[in-house]
Amino acid sequence: MSSIPSKNIWMRRQQCPCGDWKCYITYEGDCEETSMASQLVKNDTFQSEAMVAPYVGMVFKSDDDAFDYYGNFARRNGFSIRKERSRLSPQLGIYKRDFVCYRSGFAPARKKPSGEHHRDRKSVRCGCDAKMYLSKEVVEGVSQWFVVQFSNVHNHELLEDDQVRLLPAYRKIHEADQERILLLSKAGFPIHRIVKVLELEKGIQGGQLPFLERDVRNFVQNRKKIVQENDALLSEKRENDTLELLEACKATKEMDEDFIYEYTVDENDKIENIAWSYGDCVRAYTLFGDVIYFDTSYRSITYGMLFGAWFGIESNGKTIFFGCVLLQEETPRSFVWALQAFIRLMKGKCPQTLVTDLDMGLKDAICSELPNTKHVISMWNILPKVYSWFSLAFGTRYAEFKSKFDELYRIESTEDFELQWSQMVSMFGLGSDKHIALLNSLRASWALSYVRGYFLARMATSSYSKSVDAFLKGLCNAQTCLRSFFEQVGVSANFLNHACREMQYMLMKTCIPIEEQARSIFTPFAFNALQHELMLAMQYALSEMADGSYLVHHFKKMDGEHLVIWIPEDEQIHCSCKEFDSSGILCRHALRVFIQKNYFQLPEKYFLSRWRQESSPVLFDDHYARNKDGEWLQEYQSLTETLFTESSITKERTDFVHGELTKELTRLLREVRDMPGSDGVALPLSPTG
Repeated sequence: MSSIPSKNIWMRRQQCPCGDWKCYITYEGDCEETSMASQLVKNDTFQSEAMVAPYVGMVFKSDDDAFDYYGNFARRNGFSIRKERSRLSPQLGIYKRDFVCYRSGFAPARKKPSGEHHRDRKSVRCGCDAKMYLSKEVVEGVSQWFVVQFSNVHNHELLEDDQVRLLPAYRKIHEADQERILLLSKAGFPIHRIVKVLELEKGIQGGQLPFLERDVRNFVQNRKKIVQENDALLSEKRENDTLELLEACKATKEMDEDFIYEYTVDENDKIENIAWSYGDCVRAYTLFGDVIYFDTSYRSITYGMLFGAWFGIESNGKTIFFGCVLLQEETPRSFVWALQAFIRLMKGKCPQTLVTDLDMGLKDAICSELPNTKHVISMWNILPKVYSWFSLAFGTRYAEFKSKFDELYRIESTEDFELQWSQMVSMFGLGSDKHIALLNSLRASWALSYVRGYFLARMATSSYSKSVDAFLKGLCNAQTCLRSFFEQVGVSANFLNHACREMQYMLMKTCIPIEEQARSIFTPFAFNALQHELMLAMQYALSEMADGSYLVHHFKKMDGEHLVIWIPEDEQIHCSCKEFDSSGILCRHALRVFIQKNYFQLPEKYFLSRWRQESSPVLFDDHYARNKDGEWLQEYQSLTETLFTESSITKERTDFVHGELTKELTRLLREVRDMPGSDGVALPLSPTG
């Protein structure tokens, strides 16, 4: 009976959010891997002479290294190799290895079985003498392998690049392709259609895959047989490993009272879902849990469990870990439990904004369990799906479609978005496309015109997305059992949340008093963001309206103005770009108005506690280390309440400003357009920018 695989392989989910499992989702890393694989398939860019041929006396750290090196050499020179013989001694273990050409030796004579339908296959072996022999020696206590004999003389023709790749030794089906093949096979695709789909997805010509159709057929047949043989053992392994995971949680709780976990069992009293977090993570959430990111992109092949992780961003702009969950199913019911468990782990405090991937089950769960939380689908999760859905369908027109899609994403007005979305659907003939319909139904969660003003704390950026992705890749590449995975989560989370942060010198660039004030209050991350806006503010011109409001536009871009409403009684400022409501950092347009009004110091209300130096985790950890008994608890709770109050104010601010800005901007622009232009030229003003 075949053995159960010991590795817990984590892979990105390939299920399309439209619900059709025949759809394929390509991620950035997959694109790079596919592109590289396609290049190697189409044309090996290396030349034979670029690699040094093995020679007598050549040294390797291990026999596996030697075999890999000789194998690469063989492929570049038109043949493949195999392991021939090895010799064993009580003192050294295996101390000699013989690697030979795949056509070495002669096939033994076989006795023909009785029967009429016997296939007499001709052997490829022809007595080739190409070889590499190695011997192991221990030098100063370190084992090394030396080449003691090498010959590259063949008595047969060597193959060209497009032929050598078809040798059995090089026809490998990678894990990502295996997963895709099994999904398509389960969906009822015949083998020849599976091969065609893989070719289309990789963007290569027919017959250029690194494996043959018969390899796919053999893989599917063998996998079905293995699954049937191992089903009972695999089920037992899953049950035992999840029990070990629960025991690990209990043991951790005994050692660390701040560790918390929850789990559920199914009707057979077997563990179904489990979530856990750590004391430091809960304390970090208390400070920075106003906006969180819930990632559900990885699934375990071995255990069939979905891994979800909650992340945030602290005042220094660093990604922080809040907790994680393992779910047996990807259903709204499972996601409901995950959200409920997380809120309980975080002592009942709900986030102001929750950022997720595009998942309908998760969206439904959020609407049900977190009705007062703003749900945002990250654009960095949508873009790979857009590429996967439309790049092949549009071909050379994809660049045009992508440009239009990006333009739609940046539109400020919901009315303009609706109009131009319809125009795009008509232009590209997407009226019946299920993916376009899906994106349109979810537009209130991803389109900038709808989510502008939701507090995101600068998390909706490519750098933040890459930071989370790097953490998850490092965690999920450790292909181990669940207990080891649990331990690795603890180590990785601790490293992420307590990584040494170097003190940054905040260099002045403008010499404006506001910049000096910000440097004394903000963390380096927030200061750099405000400083960037302050520098750009000097490139904007103002047009003051009769009611004291301003139209602000870039000196080169006359068609991209923003309306800034100034309320002097309360020193309130509101910009149509809503950057402050989204990030907590004043935008260049508002800063330009402050400068125009000769403000040397910004009002304190525009320095959110979230970005102040006193809320830095470095200081927080220092306080906590000096006095864990809680003498500073009152100060800490006050800071926490301030952070959550500030983030919730954005909702009130957004509700007020949305109505007022739209009405005021329309009225002002109508007046400006009716004004006579300078030197007979009208100013081309529009409400978008």
